[in-house]
Amino acid sequence: MTDEAAFPQTGAVESAPKQEAADLVADLADEATAGRMLIALDIDGTVLLEDDSLSPGVAEAAARAQHAGHEVMLATGRSWDSTRPIMDRLGIRPEYAVCSNGAIVMRRVGHADAAEYERAHVETFDPTEVLTLLGEHLPDAHFLVELPDGSRLFTDYLDDWNLQGANKVSFDELSLQPVCRVVVVAPEQTDQDFLELVERIGLSQVSYAIGWTAWLDIAPQGVDKSTALELVRGWLGIAPENVLVMGDGRNDIEMMQWAVRNGGRAVAMHQGPPEVHAAAGEVGLSVTEGGVAAILRSL
Repeated sequence: MTDEAAFPQTGAVESAPKQEAADLVADLADEATAGRMLIALDIDGTVLLEDDSLSPGVAEAAARAQHAGHEVMLATGRSWDSTRPIMDRLGIRPEYAVCSNGAIVMRRVGHADAAEYERAHVETFDPTEVLTLLGEHLPDAHFLVELPDGSRLFTDYLDDWNLQGANKVSFDELSLQPVCRVVVVAPEQTDQDFLELVERIGLSQVSYAIGWTAWLDIAPQGVDKSTALELVRGWLGIAPENVLVMGDGRNDIEMMQWAVRNGGRAVAMHQGPPEVHAAAGEVGLSVTEGGVAAILRSL
């Protein structure tokens, strides 16, 4: 067969109009991104073990999911200063990060590998009433507040807190300006003591989460990880059913309920308390067993 014979006869090829071709390209692009997922991971007890080491296989699995085109991000109660180093250890540069239990949303500035982030959304409240109330019932507790710019004020040193750049102040000085969150730690109390205290004193006008040990994390009313993640989901244009969240603590309950309610998926770490398991409806392996990595590899 000659080269000429390999070509179709004149008029045998149909060409599509320019607009049809453009529409086809757009449809293909939509199909390529339709499966993109928003994967939000808690840090402590989910990505990190108690000794601050990474959960087995999580860095490799997160990189694999990111390479596949999914948005792998962190949603944590930690401040931004304590969140960024974990992103570095995981090797991810997500477009957004949810910090301070939803009171702060950070946004990447520049290209996909850029290391600079800015505050995209900030929630604050007047802490005077709640601090006064808690101070009366927990006079020996350690108190910390986070300000809108990320700086922190605290009353007493605590080993578990990242206090780099923080300032020690009197208890009364904690209430002098609006804050993003209040953290209360009472080492002599148990988490059950805190649950009973919150119910007894009737905290109002704030959102709160109680940790495994006796710490209380207080955010503006109606603000939690789910409210921040809904903002992020909308900004990224990811369908609600393509959301996956994973966590182990009580401050993850709202984001789990949000994900499931909207057709997405929530996975609780095996070591989490029963109420977290119930909110997720799906329980994975524990953090020590590499629970996050196992789920991400299965996507």
